[in-house]
Amino acid sequence: MVLLLVVAPFFVYPLFLMKALCFGLFACAFGLLIGYVGLLSFGHAVFLGSAGYISAHTAKVWEWPPELAILAGTVAAAALGVVIGALAIRSKGIYFANITLALAQMVYFFYVQAPFTHGEDGIQAVPRGMFLGVFDLRHTLTMYFVVLAIFLAGFLVIYRVIHSPFGQVLKAIRENEPRAVSLGYAAERYKLLAFVLSGTLAGLAGGTKAIVFQLASLTDVHWTMSGEVVLMTLLGGLGTVFGPVVGAFIMITLEHYLAQLGAWVTVVQGLIFVVCVLTFRRGVVGELAKLIKRPL
Repeated sequence: MVLLLVVAPFFVYPLFLMKALCFGLFACAFGLLIGYVGLLSFGHAVFLGSAGYISAHTAKVWEWPPELAILAGTVAAAALGVVIGALAIRSKGIYFANITLALAQMVYFFYVQAPFTHGEDGIQAVPRGMFLGVFDLRHTLTMYFVVLAIFLAGFLVIYRVIHSPFGQVLKAIRENEPRAVSLGYAAERYKLLAFVLSGTLAGLAGGTKAIVFQLASLTDVHWTMSGEVVLMTLLGGLGTVFGPVVGAFIMITLEHYLAQLGAWVTVVQGLIFVVCVLTFRRGVVGELAKLIKRPL
């Protein structure tokens, strides 16, 4: 997969690939929460959009270098994850989903009114700058390989977490929380840590996206973005490592190549989702893993 991503920009439009990688990392972060902890967050776009605003503001107004701007957005998303997680983590099922949605909408309306976000216009013309003072991100290929490095770093963190003792406890909580508690595990603390980690990685994706596209807007923090990441994860395969990445690439490809259909893209995506749910109940990667009888 790594070799394919390294040679891909020489054959495919790099901006399309960078968008897919940013959303791939976002979907992986969400997949960690719903696939391995069993928590369905309907407000995960708040981390993507918030990190984008912080990164764009610090890069454009405060003239921070891109690495510090992305780091600032990621830290802000982590702090937001602690607050939202602490308020929502004690609820379960649809109550947890509704609380995360409500809190995310509160943050969305804050960004609508806050002067530094520039409302509907968003923060535009964000400078890319020099990454680590060495790599000029104004060059598209340089920007692509920096995005690829960030994506791989985030993906490896998720892969390591899933296959660590911490990840095994998360799976145990997902399968039978009362039994995990009876064994002495502080379930709420583990779920909060997973929620904060997921929000942090979603923020890393949002901060990177703001630098790549030189824009931070309300679109990334709107509830529809939270719906899109759910769709990406289900389409790729719930509870799989590579599923969210594949789902993100499928969604971004559909948006890119069906853009001339305008608003009908949403209808086409909905139809494809219905077909996939009815025929590929485990998602694309989930069905493939079942076919070859190996976890993916």
